[in-house]
Amino acid sequence: MAEPITKQKIKQHGLPAKTMLLEYRIESILGAGGFGITYLARDTHLDKDVAIKEYLPLDLALRALDGSVVPVNTNTAFNYKSGLDQFLSEARTLARFTHPNIVRVSRYFEENGTAYMVMGYEEGTSLNRFLRKVTRVDERDLKAMVEPLLEGLQEVHGAGFLHRDIKPSNIFLRADGTPVLLDFGTARLAIRDSLHDAFAILTPGYAPVELYVRTGQQGPWTDIYSLAAVLYRAVVGENPPDALTRLRVDGVGKRLQSKRDRYSAQFLAAIQWGLALEEKRRPQNVTEWRSAIARGAQPQVAAATPRADVARESAEPGPATERKYLWMALGIVMFFVFVEGADIVRQRAARMPEPPAKALLAPPPASGGVEGIPSGGLTREEFERNLPHLAGKFSTVDTNGDGQISIGELRAYREREERQKAPAAVVK
Repeated sequence: MAEPITKQKIKQHGLPAKTMLLEYRIESILGAGGFGITYLARDTHLDKDVAIKEYLPLDLALRALDGSVVPVNTNTAFNYKSGLDQFLSEARTLARFTHPNIVRVSRYFEENGTAYMVMGYEEGTSLNRFLRKVTRVDERDLKAMVEPLLEGLQEVHGAGFLHRDIKPSNIFLRADGTPVLLDFGTARLAIRDSLHDAFAILTPGYAPVELYVRTGQQGPWTDIYSLAAVLYRAVVGENPPDALTRLRVDGVGKRLQSKRDRYSAQFLAAIQWGLALEEKRRPQNVTEWRSAIARGAQPQVAAATPRADVARESAEPGPATERKYLWMALGIVMFFVFVEGADIVRQRAARMPEPPAKALLAPPPASGGVEGIPSGGLTREEFERNLPHLAGKFSTVDTNGDGQISIGELRAYREREERQKAPAAVVK
């Protein structure tokens, strides 16, 4: 599982100022995420600023002393290479597009054991930062922002590609207010397929259910869900709940309807339509959804989502959706229930007449997880959040030093604890 990206970690692994990459001189770090760092650089040949994105998945690789990027160990080498290949593929894809609202890659190259994309640099800010500063965005302004993005997506989809990672931080607002769609998610999903970990890759609230499942049916409707989630964020003022949570309890429709004093019912219905949990109940292409947003009405071609269903879609998922995806949510719950349940068994065993050392933990489930979900292992943050009574003992429990707590390690720790307590219990 990926660890949080801190400023200290970015500074530690980022290229220092004045570093030369071919004819490009690094000036500063513009931003970073779990899979790359973006720099402000100077093209010394053309004497202009550019933005350069470096492939550097910090959960798989690190910066060596000579400036090169190397896998953390032999276990991550294959995963690192898979993501690198997809990063280059993404660069080649973006280089094909010339749409003003899709990020343009002018060049890409391999260096330092990794790869780089060279893009034009423009003044502005991310939509994520913009939304943190404002309390309300008018419907007219939101439509003006989303329309050019939909035009760009239509061109991307027409070429047979998907974005797969639309979210506020991947929408850049130029100084004149026009939006640009950044950072396609191809490389991330390639790494997810290698790591068997969807949660380290996807952005909760903005990823539809089908992205959590390898067999999920992806298409234009996948990007539509994510862009509808962006509009939800702007309208409601908070991130939408993640898709798996919505399978159990869904308040999206109610939250949207609470904003009818500020936004038209038709605009809210279009957002809710795009956020339908089941992919077949969403707009199937950008043309359908653009029409719904622009005219404030749902196209007749969307017979699978009648107007009456739009009003209740977010509050009441269809039975087909539950049958298809509910097992995923149950698998996640089972893992944490087992870990916490083991602790309850230990506590009860300590009160039994027999020495605590004889208490047995419940055996793990026959299947530790489901496809696309890890069968075990907690990061430090998850360990301390789910087992607060063991806070501060992460390093002690993590006997193999891999940065995760497996069920076996947790079992071994508790057995050691019980053995240490056993003599005291006998004396008593």
